[in-house]
Order: sequence, then structure tokens, then C-alpha cells
Amino acid sequence: MYYELRHGLLFFFVGGSALAAAPTVNHIDDRPLFREDLKDDESRARALREYYTKHEFRIAMRDSVKLFTVVYTPKDLSRSYPILMIRTPYAVPPYGVDNYPNEKNARALRLATVSAQMERDGYIFVEQDVRGRSASEGTFVDVRPLATSKEGTDESTDAYDTIDFLVKNVPNNNGRVGVWGISYPGFYAAQSAINAHPALKAVSPQAPVTEWFLGDDFHHNGALFLQDAFDFYSNFGRARPKPTKKKADWSSLHDGIDAYDFFLAMGPLPQANVKYLNNDISFWNDLMAHGTRDAFWKARDPRPRYRDATPAIMTVGGWFDAEDCFGALATYRAFESQNPRGRNTLVVGPWQHGGWSRSDGDRLGNIAFGSKTSNHYREALELAFFRKHLKQKTTEDAPEAAIFETGTNEWRAYATWPPKDAKATHLFFRDGGKLSAVPLAQGEAGSDSYVSNPEKPVPHTAKLIDGDNTYMTEDQRFAARRPDVLVYATPELESDVTVSGPIEANLWVSTTGTDADFIVKIIDVYPDEAANPDPTAAKLSGYQQLVRAEVMRGKFRSSFETPTPFKPGEPSIVRFTLPDIAHSFRTGHKLMVQVQSTWFPLVDRNPQTFVDIYHASASDFRTQTHTIFRGSERPSSIRLMMTKGRLP
Repeated sequence: MYYELRHGLLFFFVGGSALAAAPTVNHIDDRPLFREDLKDDESRARALREYYTKHEFRIAMRDSVKLFTVVYTPKDLSRSYPILMIRTPYAVPPYGVDNYPNEKNARALRLATVSAQMERDGYIFVEQDVRGRSASEGTFVDVRPLATSKEGTDESTDAYDTIDFLVKNVPNNNGRVGVWGISYPGFYAAQSAINAHPALKAVSPQAPVTEWFLGDDFHHNGALFLQDAFDFYSNFGRARPKPTKKKADWSSLHDGIDAYDFFLAMGPLPQANVKYLNNDISFWNDLMAHGTRDAFWKARDPRPRYRDATPAIMTVGGWFDAEDCFGALATYRAFESQNPRGRNTLVVGPWQHGGWSRSDGDRLGNIAFGSKTSNHYREALELAFFRKHLKQKTTEDAPEAAIFETGTNEWRAYATWPPKDAKATHLFFRDGGKLSAVPLAQGEAGSDSYVSNPEKPVPHTAKLIDGDNTYMTEDQRFAARRPDVLVYATPELESDVTVSGPIEANLWVSTTGTDADFIVKIIDVYPDEAANPDPTAAKLSGYQQLVRAEVMRGKFRSSFETPTPFKPGEPSIVRFTLPDIAHSFRTGHKLMVQVQSTWFPLVDRNPQTFVDIYHASASDFRTQTHTIFRGSERPSSIRLMMTKGRLP
């Protein structure tokens, strides 16, 4: 087999000899590729066309499936450059060697060159449609499991084969490769570190898709994230029978309709296919068919495979990422625990999903962060990481964990995450909606009850629901005023209290039904007349800022593989972990906990009877009364990891 370039397209022929390996130029030049200051998307697009040449290839994998690949090479051929690659299921437009990303397609610019700083620094940028998506051949498999035989293919082998071709055939590369990606491309980046190609030196999984039953995207602790799953797969999940360069349709089936009303009217989950999807969405059907953490989901958990990683790893996440907050933290921990001698770092900022790439990171919703945090990340952390490992430039080692602490709005550097000096502290639910670190007295008892009606679920936001993920910092007073939400709060804090790490919820509960969800929200309550440092944002007087929230589907309280019903009226412990925070509750603020059993339509409605929810009927949904106990024998509490301050 040999390769031939024609009009920028790579064709494969049987017979003859292979194209000679591309020369590797060892000259390392510290100068930027150009001096122009790229201040906006228009200047970035112009510089990309002026200083880079675009090529398109179809690269054969070991099973002969060809993957469509775009390569941007610097026009300055006097020196060598590292290769920086992203693999994506979302297409690599615009297609055609003469079509460059422009200022009207900011996403394509970010995809092509990562950031303006890196575009100017000089890399060989590579984009690839993964197997079975857009212009690539093959069959697409969501979060594809690793191959079970040496002859098999998976995302790891596809990354290996692509890198092998690139370093051998793209001129003027320096033999060093990095892979990065945000969200699903973050999953592919992490996969490239499994049995990595020797040329792969740096990998940055950013908000990586990681585990879809326990904590990312479509399930949290077994509870279906309804709106996210439905909206995503009603578009992304449609079959692509053959390679195409046609732009995907991402229109919503509920455009112009409040999602709360849309999903409530849709009814039980089987109605999604009856009314809208027509059984045409393969992975939606998989979601409906695998309602426990069975072999299907376990095969799609990549964390056990993140061992013996040879590249340097920098995992990036956002504290307010509504999609993959769990994924960044879980990916970092998997690489850290299985590669004790590896070069593994974590970066987490005050961002929503991908916010470090497509925003200044100076605010989210009504909450301001005091600086352009994304600019700091791109210049001081991301650029430095790839320079160090791909250009071998001498730079200071990055901290093990570069963490933005909200509340104080400051970057912190830690030698471990969570910090070694973090101390576990329990806050107990008390009478009168109080929250206190003082242990309960022997014999102290009490409980609080609320009626949960799945026909009138608690919304996850007070705004028109249209996919706006700023609910992650939203004022929770709208929920606190509902009778089906319990509220517990500390007195005003006498000093700053900083929480750094995961949060554990320990709820002693009973229910009149046989199943129930429990949502725990951690909230920072601002004092009256609190001023917002951002004059364009809402006033923060009495604001109840959501800091972290998580759901636990009650029937999975003992096992995600084998659900068990509640016995009506019988107390039971429900324990679950909320993703980490790094937040300082300031002097004069309060720390609040809210407990509820619906969070709609973010989370699908639990019928509150022990049934297969994915095949439930309207008659299965029942109003039930749930009780939270608070006493010495059944002490409901949250467990925090504190690095500063004292809780009352």
C-alpha cells in the first residue's frame, strides 16, 4: 500500500512502495511563529490562513477503515513543530483544503488551533472525525469500550495509528505529539493515553466524558438527566449510514416551549419514543434498556484502563460544569491512583462546560469572579503545559493542582488534591431548620417531612428552561419557598470557612412509597444588602448561590447493580458523594443545605414506586411523603473537607 496526495486529499493504492517517512527537523526555535497580537476571532482567522497551509487526509487504521483528518502546517519550513491533535465526533468543518475557519465560526477556530496563543506559538494542528462520524468511515459506538482482542480496534488504537502516520508522513514535525479535547473529545484524548504511541508526550482531557451511569452527562447516581439526554440524542444520536460532510442539525424538539412544560406533557419515559423518537435513536434505546449499572455500563467506564500512562497528563474541569464536572475529577483521580510515578496535574476553574475555551471566565450568571480566569488558564497553564512537553522548553513545573477558589476568587496551588490539610467536618441537621457542627446530644430526636408530588416537581431553575446552564450558580430562593423543599442553614459565619474537596451526604430517611430520589444542594447565602462587584449583574442581597448539588436515586442506595425498594415507613440510610468544591463561605454569609426529591426536567421524575422507570406507566407515579430524620440515633448530616475557618 502506498499513499499519494492529490489536491490535498490522501488516496490509498495497493502495490508499489510506501511514501518515505517525513523528515524530522531537530532545530528548536523559541521564537513565535508570528508577532501579531490576535485580539479577536477575525484576526485569528486571518492569521490561520496567512501562516498555515491546510491539508486533508484519509488515514487508514489497522483494519483499513479510513478516518478523515485535517492538518494545518506552518508555512515557515525552517524549523520543526510538534503536533497537537483533537479527535472529535462533532465534525471538523469547514471541509475543503481551501476552506479555512473564519470569524463567523468561532467553534471551528477553537477546534483548529486550540487558542490564539498556541496559534501564534506555532504547532502542527490536527483535527480528526472519529470512526463512524461525519466524513470518516466505519461504525460509531458511543464511549466505545476497549477492544478485547489484539486484533480489535478502539479509540486507543485509532489514536495510535493516526499518530504513527502523522509522525512518519507530515514534514517538519519534531516527533512529539499532544492530544487534547473538551467533553466528548476529552474522552478521546484520555483514551489516547492507553497503550500510548511512543511519540505521544502530552495529553489534556478537558471536561472529559467519563462514566455515564454514575456521574457524567446522562446519569448521576443512576438517575437519568432527562433534558440533557433527550436534547442531545434527538440530534446526535441519529444514524449516519455513510460518510458525509453535511452540517448536523442541532435544532431542539421543544424550541419555543418551556422544557418544564414540554417534558411534563411528554409523560413517562416510554412516551419519548411514542411521541418523538420513533425508536430511531439507538443510544436512547440503550439508555432505556440498561436501567442498572450492568455490563453495558461497566464496559464503558474507562477509568480502570487509565494505568501505565506514559504521557504527561493535564486534566481540566469547571466547578460549574453542568455536564462533566464529575468527569474531570474522576479522570484525574484515575490517572493519579494508577500512575504513582506519572506526571499528572489537575486544573479546575470557575467555568461552565468548556468555558475556559469560549469565554473570558470572569462571570457565570449573576456571579462575578473578579478576573478573566480563562485568559490566565490559557496563557499560564495550557500553553505552558504543551510548550514544556512538546517543545521541551524549560518552564517551572505546574502545581499538582491549580485550583480556583470561588468566594475569595483566587487561584490556589496544591501539592495534592484534595489538599492534605483538609479536615473532615460534619454539619448536622437540627430543629428549626438549623445546621450545626455541634454533635447531637444523646437521646435528641426529631424529623422533618414533606409531600413530593411527581406531577408538580420542583424545577431546577426559576427561569424559562431552554438549556441555559447558568442554573449552576443560580439564586435558590425560588426552591426554598416551596413546601416540598427542606432548608437547613448555619448562623452567619464569624470568619471565612473554606471547603476544598468532595462532600458526602448522609441522610436518614423514610418514605410512604417504595422508591424516591434525594437531591442535596450546597448553598452560599449572601448577607442582606450584599453588593455585586459586577455592576452589570443582579443585586446579591440575600442571594442563595448554588455551589454544588447532586441527586441520588434511592433504590440504588446499597448497590447500583441490584436496586432495592424502600420499606414504607422504615428508616434507611442514603449516602452519596457530591462532586468536589473549592469555595470560601465569607464572613457574614451562611452555609445552607436544601433537600428535595424532584429536580425537573434536569432529572427525570421518579414514580416513587419500585418499578423499572424506563418502562413505567402513568399509573406508577404516586404522591408520597418523605421524612428526613435528625437525631442522635439517625443523624442526617453533610460531611465537608475544610481547609480554613470554623463552623458554628
